[in-house]
Amino acid sequence: MATAHIEAKENDIAKTVLMPGDPLRAKFIAEKFLSNVKIINTIRNMYAYTGYYNNKKVTIFPSGMGIASIGIYAYELYKFYGVEEIIRIGTCGTNKQDLKILDVVLATSAYSLSNYPKLFGGDNINEISSNIELNNRIIKSAKNNNINLITGEIITSDVFDPYLDDFYTYLKNYPNKEFVAMEMESFGLFYLANKLDKKAACLLTIVDVIGKNLSATSTDREKSLENMIKVALDSIL
Repeated sequence: MATAHIEAKENDIAKTVLMPGDPLRAKFIAEKFLSNVKIINTIRNMYAYTGYYNNKKVTIFPSGMGIASIGIYAYELYKFYGVEEIIRIGTCGTNKQDLKILDVVLATSAYSLSNYPKLFGGDNINEISSNIELNNRIIKSAKNNNINLITGEIITSDVFDPYLDDFYTYLKNYPNKEFVAMEMESFGLFYLANKLDKKAACLLTIVDVIGKNLSATSTDREKSLENMIKVALDSIL
């Protein structure tokens, strides 16, 4: 069984998928946290892995960057491989001055100006919630690991916010709400999960604090995200 973008056999992919953006991060997670690991996709160098975490079968499948990319992989996993839940584990920026580099965020909803829902299903939607059941499991996991979890609404944008010349003019495009973070994928994931009657959640690690000129290194972005990864993995047990 293969799709246009995934070469795995049907039984190669678990019902639960953790989805980082970066294929190298997927490799890092699989090698460090899983046992009996098997590589199940190499198409377009989107290396994906299935293994076991405390005897629980789990797949680590990268999404790439942006709604269009995560939309392809999440749709094929949900629709053709019978995946029931996807937890995005990624990075984000924030303009909240009380938050710090490597703080962990749980997105309760994602707001976007993207036309993805309209083009995909004729839906005029700007904000979509994540799955409450998954969120509750993640919150419990964070408490068990003594990891402080910031929860709240996020922005999913088509632009990488550190490159903006005027971030605060950019923010005027969005409702006057207390968004805790900005990233580039979750809105598409949440939309597909709702559309296909599946589950989705999103855990993020802050790597940019706008206004303080603080930014994580590329090494941090790839490897120093272990609190988020541990919370996500323990939530699936």
